[in-house]
Amino acid sequence: MATRILKHRKSIVITFMMLAVLSAIVQFGVPVNHDMVDYMPDDTPSIEATDIMDKEFDGDVANTRVMINDVSIQEASAFKEELEAVDGVSDVMWLDDVMDIKTPVEMADEDTVESYYEDGNALFSFHTEEGKEVETTDTIYELIGEDGAMSGDALDTAISQESTGQESMNAALILVPLIILILLLSTRSWIEPVFFLTAIGVSVLINLGTNIFIGEISFITQAVAPILQLAVSLDYAIFLLHSFDDYRKETEDPKEAMKLAMKRSFPAIAASASTTFFGFTALTFMAFGLGADLGLNLVKGILLSFISVMIFLPALTLMLYKWIDKTHHKPFVPSVYRVGKHVMKLRIPVLLIVMILIVPAFLAQSQTNFLYGTGGHPENTRAGQDAAAIEDVFDKFTPVVLLVPKGDLAKEDELVHELDNFDDVQNTVSYVNTVGAGIPPEYLDDSETEQFFSEHYSRITINTTTDNEGDEAFALVEDVRDVAADYYGDDYHALGESVTLYDMKDIVEQDNTLVNLLTVVTIAIVLLITFRSISFPVVLLLTIQSAVWFNLAVPYFTDSPLVYVGYLIISTVQLAATVDYAILLTENYTQNRKEMNAKDAIKKTIDEKIFSIGVSASILSGVGFILWATSSDPIVSSIGLLLGRGALLAFILVVLLLPALLLVFDRVIDKTTWKANVYKGE
Repeated sequence: MATRILKHRKSIVITFMMLAVLSAIVQFGVPVNHDMVDYMPDDTPSIEATDIMDKEFDGDVANTRVMINDVSIQEASAFKEELEAVDGVSDVMWLDDVMDIKTPVEMADEDTVESYYEDGNALFSFHTEEGKEVETTDTIYELIGEDGAMSGDALDTAISQESTGQESMNAALILVPLIILILLLSTRSWIEPVFFLTAIGVSVLINLGTNIFIGEISFITQAVAPILQLAVSLDYAIFLLHSFDDYRKETEDPKEAMKLAMKRSFPAIAASASTTFFGFTALTFMAFGLGADLGLNLVKGILLSFISVMIFLPALTLMLYKWIDKTHHKPFVPSVYRVGKHVMKLRIPVLLIVMILIVPAFLAQSQTNFLYGTGGHPENTRAGQDAAAIEDVFDKFTPVVLLVPKGDLAKEDELVHELDNFDDVQNTVSYVNTVGAGIPPEYLDDSETEQFFSEHYSRITINTTTDNEGDEAFALVEDVRDVAADYYGDDYHALGESVTLYDMKDIVEQDNTLVNLLTVVTIAIVLLITFRSISFPVVLLLTIQSAVWFNLAVPYFTDSPLVYVGYLIISTVQLAATVDYAILLTENYTQNRKEMNAKDAIKKTIDEKIFSIGVSASILSGVGFILWATSSDPIVSSIGLLLGRGALLAFILVVLLLPALLLVFDRVIDKTTWKANVYKGE
């Protein structure tokens, strides 16, 4: 295989380069989905309710709020007409929809008036059409000026659409120079980092281009997948070219050196790619489609990176190897460090510390205060300031819509009265309390009843004062569903942002158990085959899983809420991406263990491999912290922070805990490993 690849190296290089250029062009045609709700299963109750309402009613649920200041009732009414004229805006709701504004407001119900107009401030709610969020919100900002305020799901989507692509570019502009710097410190040629980045960069571009066959990707995938693929698979290129460099010293024929390098590095690259591949595959089994979307892209990316390193990189290197020779420089830093003996002195304290902390960390990482949405905008942004300004005047606003069987106005009136008595319900909007239960709807014009009735359902809008998620919001969702069930059994439907996030919470919590179990099992199988041992997988997984638990426990102990999607993804990604460090150290240790006792083998292994592992960890950690620093999206930012911190923790535990475990379980490993062939001397 190596002979054929090297024989056709020019054709291979040209083919990969053409595919990369084509993919770079095509990827601009891949739609990006910014709506997390679209990734929920179709049989989710709130999604089914939304589908039913879309079929039954023309009007949509409000997803935007706008507040204007210092206006009279008449001026606010005129502004409503301007809002209705904006392209993409529909179903504008204001005070004149629930009462006759010709009547003095002093004579109207105080709670009703204060929901829409207070102290000269008017609050409008409306629906912004999907796909027009950016254009519509930009137009509304021009309309309301600096003094007005806007908030809502549509604005969140617009901000996400405008920022994700630019922020990914900003992250890449910081990340690529950082990686080049790290690689320059770890190589002996000025041109080698370019080879590494070219091989993985080509696979990243092809991965982005092949998304055209998927149809669309999520904004999380767009922001995270390319950078993560680059960081995780860069090791494959480093393995190959380091082997090539070693064999160049043994043979004068570059082609022969590359053949030997491909043969020698293939098992290590295959093992490393396999653990990452199967770890990311677990994400594709998530019921919540966001994880599956990211998982599919990462799996595809790892496979393409593996192919690129084993086929494209050898061909490219053999064509341009003279450039490596011409750009040789003295090592900037040593590749071997005499730290093994010092690390071994720490083995007992490290084991004791981990034993003391691992149980609290395991318990804490599942007790963190989780967010299931985006968690809002920072206070230093206009979106954050606008949301705070609206809440200061009109309190929080999270509408919940109930669809109940049409026909029994008396029963509906009782339900509405019971809902109105909830502490967190500001008011309800329905036929029975807007028009009156005593007036038969048949006597009224359709224009007066169409917002309340469809062919089969009556619609009740419950304006709540809770956040869109959290204990209080989810408790209210349960109460509303329980009350509706008391009156109508299962023949009702509830929808709204808080209802959707409540359902999302149920889905992702179930996903967590499945995905983590699949990740551990698949990686354990790969490790079992790689090391032909029962004990090695246990020791390696214990090391990396401890790093995962310590990482995910930090938000609990710092009392920082954590976006659950980030938690769910990182618990898989960190394990899949950093287990390579443990594999690299353990593979070298098993070779050394055949020639010396366990303690000496560990010392030698740490001396030889701490630099290589440090290079990999610094790249992955750098990727994480750069994502965290450059992204305004809470989900992407949380994934970045967890990834950066997780890579550092994995490095620390692989260097300190794993050697201690290998030494403690040396005899067990010997007896549970097929053909261990360990050194039996003194």
